[in-house]
Amino acid sequence: MRIDESLQGASERLRFISDTALLDAQLLLAQVLKVTTSYFYSWPEKTLTDKEQFQFDVLLKRREQGEPIAYILGKQAFWTLDLEVSPCTLIPRADTECLVEAALTVLQAKGKQILDLGTGTGAIALALATECRDSEVLGVDLIADAVSLAKRNAASHQISNARFVQSRWFEQLAESSKFDLIVSNPPYIDPEDHHLSEGDVRFEPKTALVAENHGLADIEHIIEQAPTFLKAGGHLMFEHGYDQARAVRGLLIDAGFSDVQSVQDFGGNDRVTMGCLSQLNPS
Repeated sequence: MRIDESLQGASERLRFISDTALLDAQLLLAQVLKVTTSYFYSWPEKTLTDKEQFQFDVLLKRREQGEPIAYILGKQAFWTLDLEVSPCTLIPRADTECLVEAALTVLQAKGKQILDLGTGTGAIALALATECRDSEVLGVDLIADAVSLAKRNAASHQISNARFVQSRWFEQLAESSKFDLIVSNPPYIDPEDHHLSEGDVRFEPKTALVAENHGLADIEHIIEQAPTFLKAGGHLMFEHGYDQARAVRGLLIDAGFSDVQSVQDFGGNDRVTMGCLSQLNPS
Protein backbone atom coordinates (compact mmCIF):
# COMPACT_ATOMS: atom_id res chain seq x y z
CA MET A 1 0.00 0.00 0.00
CA ARG A 2 1.17 3.54 -0.77
CA ILE A 3 2.12 5.81 2.13
CA ASP A 4 -0.65 8.32 1.41
CA GLU A 5 -3.26 5.56 1.20
CA SER A 6 -2.05 3.95 4.41
CA LEU A 7 -2.12 7.25 6.28
CA GLN A 8 -5.61 8.03 5.02
CA GLY A 9 -6.91 4.68 6.21
CA ALA A 10 -5.14 5.05 9.56
CA SER A 11 -6.57 8.52 10.06
CA GLU A 12 -10.07 7.15 9.51
CA ARG A 13 -9.45 4.46 12.11
CA LEU A 14 -8.27 6.99 14.71
CA ARG A 15 -10.74 9.81 14.15
CA PHE A 16 -13.16 8.49 16.76
CA ILE A 17 -10.60 8.50 19.56
CA SER A 18 -8.30 11.40 18.64
CA ASP A 19 -8.74 15.05 17.69
CA THR A 20 -5.42 14.84 15.85
CA ALA A 21 -5.99 11.57 13.99
CA LEU A 22 -3.85 12.34 10.92
CA LEU A 23 -0.96 13.67 13.00
CA ASP A 24 -1.15 10.61 15.26
CA ALA A 25 -1.01 8.34 12.21
CA GLN A 26 1.94 10.27 10.78
CA LEU A 27 3.89 10.08 14.03
CA LEU A 28 3.31 6.34 14.32
CA LEU A 29 4.31 5.63 10.72
CA ALA A 30 7.36 7.87 11.09
CA GLN A 31 8.37 5.72 14.05
CA VAL A 32 8.10 2.57 11.93
CA LEU A 33 10.01 4.02 8.97
CA LYS A 34 12.52 5.92 11.12
CA VAL A 35 11.85 9.17 9.26
CA THR A 36 10.39 12.59 10.08
CA THR A 37 6.80 13.41 9.16
CA SER A 38 8.01 15.75 6.41
CA TYR A 39 9.04 12.60 4.49
CA PHE A 40 5.38 11.82 3.80
CA TYR A 41 4.87 15.06 1.89
CA SER A 42 7.92 14.39 -0.28
CA TRP A 43 7.28 10.69 -0.96
CA PRO A 44 3.53 10.00 -0.65
CA GLU A 45 3.66 7.44 -3.45
CA LYS A 46 6.25 5.22 -1.78
CA THR A 47 4.96 1.72 -1.08
CA LEU A 48 5.13 0.16 2.37
CA THR A 49 6.49 -3.35 2.68
CA ASP A 50 4.32 -6.02 4.30
CA LYS A 51 6.55 -5.86 7.37
CA GLU A 52 6.26 -2.07 7.63
CA GLN A 53 2.48 -2.23 7.23
CA PHE A 54 2.25 -4.92 9.91
CA GLN A 55 4.36 -2.87 12.34
CA PHE A 56 2.22 0.18 11.61
CA ASP A 57 -0.97 -1.79 12.29
CA VAL A 58 0.39 -2.96 15.66
CA LEU A 59 0.98 0.65 16.75
CA LEU A 60 -2.39 1.76 15.38
CA LYS A 61 -4.19 -0.87 17.44
CA ARG A 62 -2.51 0.43 20.59
CA ARG A 63 -3.63 3.95 19.74
CA GLU A 64 -7.16 2.74 18.92
CA GLN A 65 -7.34 1.37 22.46
CA GLY A 66 -6.59 4.87 23.75
CA GLU A 67 -2.94 4.45 24.70
CA PRO A 68 -1.24 7.88 24.57
CA ILE A 69 0.98 8.60 21.58
CA ALA A 70 3.82 9.57 23.92
CA TYR A 71 3.83 6.14 25.59
CA ILE A 72 3.71 4.36 22.22
CA LEU A 73 6.58 6.42 20.85
CA GLY A 74 8.46 6.49 24.16
CA LYS A 75 9.12 10.22 23.89
CA GLN A 76 7.52 13.64 24.26
CA ALA A 77 8.67 17.15 23.37
CA PHE A 78 8.77 19.63 26.26
CA TRP A 79 10.27 23.13 26.24
CA THR A 80 13.35 22.73 24.00
CA LEU A 81 13.87 19.08 24.93
CA ASP A 82 12.84 15.74 23.47
CA LEU A 83 12.28 13.60 26.56
CA GLU A 84 12.04 9.87 27.06
CA VAL A 85 8.74 8.95 28.73
CA SER A 86 7.32 5.79 30.25
CA PRO A 87 4.12 4.67 32.00
CA CYS A 88 5.87 4.99 35.38
CA THR A 89 5.15 8.71 35.39
CA LEU A 90 3.11 11.48 33.79
CA ILE A 91 3.52 12.64 30.21
CA PRO A 92 4.85 16.24 30.14
CA ARG A 93 2.21 18.64 28.85
CA ALA A 94 2.36 22.02 27.18
CA ASP A 95 0.52 23.77 30.04
CA THR A 96 3.39 22.83 32.38
CA GLU A 97 5.66 25.05 30.29
CA CYS A 98 3.75 27.91 31.95
CA LEU A 99 5.31 26.82 35.24
CA VAL A 100 8.77 26.97 33.66
CA GLU A 101 8.05 30.45 32.30
CA ALA A 102 6.82 31.64 35.70
CA ALA A 103 9.90 30.19 37.37
CA LEU A 104 12.20 32.02 34.99
CA THR A 105 10.58 35.35 35.91
CA VAL A 106 11.80 34.96 39.51
CA LEU A 107 15.21 33.49 38.64
CA GLN A 108 16.78 36.77 37.65
CA ALA A 109 20.06 36.48 39.54
CA LYS A 110 22.75 33.89 38.84
CA GLY A 111 23.72 30.82 40.83
CA LYS A 112 20.31 29.85 42.17
CA GLN A 113 19.45 26.66 44.05
CA ILE A 114 16.28 25.08 42.62
CA LEU A 115 14.19 22.12 43.86
CA ASP A 116 11.64 20.30 41.71
CA LEU A 117 9.26 18.15 43.77
CA GLY A 118 7.69 15.17 42.00
CA THR A 119 10.00 15.53 39.03
CA GLY A 120 8.71 12.59 36.97
CA THR A 121 10.52 12.64 33.61
CA GLY A 122 12.59 15.56 34.91
CA ALA A 123 10.84 17.90 32.47
CA ILE A 124 10.61 20.98 34.70
CA ALA A 125 13.99 20.47 36.34
CA LEU A 126 15.77 19.94 33.02
CA ALA A 127 14.05 22.88 31.32
CA LEU A 128 15.17 25.17 34.15
CA ALA A 129 18.66 23.66 34.15
CA THR A 130 19.06 24.37 30.43
CA GLU A 131 17.89 27.97 30.84
CA CYS A 132 19.93 28.61 34.02
CA ARG A 133 23.22 26.83 33.39
CA ASP A 134 24.91 28.44 36.39
CA SER A 135 22.19 27.25 38.78
CA GLU A 136 21.97 23.89 40.55
CA VAL A 137 18.73 21.96 40.14
CA LEU A 138 17.63 19.02 42.29
CA GLY A 139 14.67 16.88 41.25
CA VAL A 140 13.05 14.39 43.61
CA ASP A 141 10.43 11.71 43.03
CA LEU A 142 8.93 8.95 45.13
CA ILE A 143 9.15 6.44 42.26
CA ALA A 144 12.59 4.92 41.68
CA ASP A 145 11.87 4.25 38.00
CA ALA A 146 10.97 7.90 37.51
CA VAL A 147 14.25 8.98 39.09
CA SER A 148 16.14 6.67 36.71
CA LEU A 149 14.15 8.05 33.79
CA ALA A 150 14.96 11.66 34.73
CA LYS A 151 18.65 10.76 35.03
CA ARG A 152 18.59 9.24 31.54
CA ASN A 153 16.96 12.37 30.16
CA ALA A 154 19.63 14.53 31.76
CA ALA A 155 22.38 12.33 30.34
CA SER A 156 20.91 12.24 26.84
CA HIS A 157 20.87 16.05 26.74
CA GLN A 158 24.23 16.36 28.51
CA ILE A 159 22.75 18.48 31.29
CA SER A 160 25.25 18.47 34.12
CA ASN A 161 23.69 20.99 36.53
CA ALA A 162 20.66 18.85 37.38
CA ARG A 163 20.65 15.80 39.63
CA PHE A 164 17.87 13.51 40.80
CA VAL A 165 17.21 11.53 43.98
CA GLN A 166 14.41 9.36 45.31
CA SER A 167 12.37 11.04 48.02
CA ARG A 168 8.78 11.50 49.07
CA TRP A 169 8.66 15.26 48.83
CA PHE A 170 11.20 16.60 51.37
CA GLU A 171 11.72 13.43 53.41
CA GLN A 172 15.23 12.52 52.20
CA LEU A 173 16.55 16.11 52.19
CA ALA A 174 18.68 17.45 55.00
CA GLU A 175 17.00 20.28 56.88
CA SER A 176 20.09 22.35 56.15
CA SER A 177 19.20 22.26 52.43
CA LYS A 178 18.05 25.69 51.33
CA PHE A 179 16.62 26.69 47.98
CA ASP A 180 15.89 29.94 46.19
CA LEU A 181 13.01 28.33 44.31
CA ILE A 182 10.85 25.27 44.90
CA VAL A 183 8.60 24.20 42.03
CA SER A 184 6.14 21.34 41.83
CA ASN A 185 3.54 19.80 39.56
CA PRO A 186 2.07 17.55 42.26
CA PRO A 187 -0.99 15.30 42.12
CA TYR A 188 -3.98 17.65 42.22
CA ILE A 189 -6.98 15.79 40.80
CA ASP A 190 -9.89 14.94 43.08
CA PRO A 191 -10.27 11.13 43.37
CA GLU A 192 -13.92 11.51 42.25
CA ASP A 193 -13.12 13.56 39.14
CA HIS A 194 -14.74 11.99 36.07
CA HIS A 195 -11.75 12.99 33.89
CA LEU A 196 -9.79 10.12 35.44
CA SER A 197 -11.76 7.72 33.24
CA GLU A 198 -11.24 9.73 30.06
CA GLY A 199 -8.45 10.25 27.54
CA ASP A 200 -4.74 9.79 28.19
CA VAL A 201 -4.98 9.92 31.98
CA ARG A 202 -6.55 6.43 31.96
CA PHE A 203 -3.06 5.10 31.18
CA GLU A 204 -1.08 7.34 33.54
CA PRO A 205 -0.22 6.35 37.14
CA LYS A 206 -2.96 7.46 39.54
CA THR A 207 -0.37 8.13 42.24
CA ALA A 208 0.92 11.01 40.10
CA LEU A 209 -2.56 12.36 39.42
CA VAL A 210 -4.78 12.02 42.47
CA ALA A 211 -4.68 13.72 45.88
CA GLU A 212 -7.16 13.65 48.74
CA ASN A 213 -9.06 16.68 50.07
CA HIS A 214 -10.42 17.58 46.64
CA GLY A 215 -6.95 17.35 45.11
CA LEU A 216 -5.28 19.70 47.59
CA ALA A 217 -3.68 17.29 50.11
CA ASP A 218 -0.19 17.19 48.56
CA ILE A 219 -0.17 20.92 47.90
CA GLU A 220 -1.08 21.52 51.56
CA HIS A 221 1.73 19.23 52.70
CA ILE A 222 4.31 20.95 50.50
CA ILE A 223 3.24 24.42 51.64
CA GLU A 224 3.50 23.33 55.28
CA GLN A 225 7.03 21.93 54.85
CA ALA A 226 8.49 24.35 52.29
CA PRO A 227 9.50 27.20 54.66
CA THR A 228 12.08 24.92 56.27
CA PHE A 229 13.81 24.50 52.91
CA LEU A 230 13.44 27.98 51.42
CA LYS A 231 15.87 30.84 51.74
CA ALA A 232 14.49 34.20 52.84
CA GLY A 233 13.06 35.78 49.71
CA GLY A 234 12.72 32.36 48.08
CA HIS A 235 9.71 31.41 46.01
CA LEU A 236 7.35 28.43 46.05
CA MET A 237 5.18 27.72 43.01
CA PHE A 238 2.78 25.04 41.87
CA GLU A 239 0.92 23.85 38.86
CA HIS A 240 -2.64 23.04 39.92
CA GLY A 241 -6.13 22.42 38.56
CA TYR A 242 -7.99 25.07 36.59
CA ASP A 243 -10.40 25.68 39.50
CA GLN A 244 -7.93 25.50 42.41
CA ALA A 245 -6.11 28.84 42.18
CA ARG A 246 -8.18 30.61 44.84
CA ALA A 247 -7.72 27.75 47.29
CA VAL A 248 -3.95 27.55 46.66
CA ARG A 249 -3.56 31.31 47.05
CA GLY A 250 -5.38 31.08 50.37
CA LEU A 251 -3.13 28.28 51.57
CA LEU A 252 0.01 30.26 50.69
CA ILE A 253 -1.27 33.42 52.37
CA ASP A 254 -2.26 31.51 55.51
CA ALA A 255 1.26 30.03 55.62
CA GLY A 256 2.82 33.50 55.62
CA PHE A 257 3.84 33.82 51.98
CA SER A 258 3.72 37.25 50.35
CA ASP A 259 3.33 38.46 46.75
CA VAL A 260 0.94 35.59 46.15
CA GLN A 261 -0.33 35.49 42.56
CA SER A 262 -1.60 33.16 39.87
CA VAL A 263 -0.59 32.82 36.22
CA GLN A 264 -2.82 31.63 33.40
CA ASP A 265 -2.11 28.76 31.03
CA PHE A 266 -2.44 28.83 27.24
CA GLY A 267 -6.18 28.23 27.56
CA GLY A 268 -6.74 31.23 29.83
CA ASN A 269 -7.14 29.20 33.03
CA ASP A 270 -5.32 30.00 36.27
CA ARG A 271 -2.76 27.18 36.22
CA VAL A 272 0.26 28.28 38.29
CA THR A 273 0.25 29.95 41.70
CA MET A 274 3.30 31.27 43.53
CA GLY A 275 4.34 33.04 46.69
CA CYS A 276 7.48 34.50 48.26
CA LEU A 277 8.86 33.64 51.69
CA SER A 278 9.66 37.14 52.87
CA GLN A 279 11.36 36.07 56.08
CA LEU A 280 12.96 32.98 57.55
CA ASN A 281 10.70 30.44 59.20
CA PRO A 282 10.85 31.33 62.92
CA SER A 283 11.09 27.64 63.87
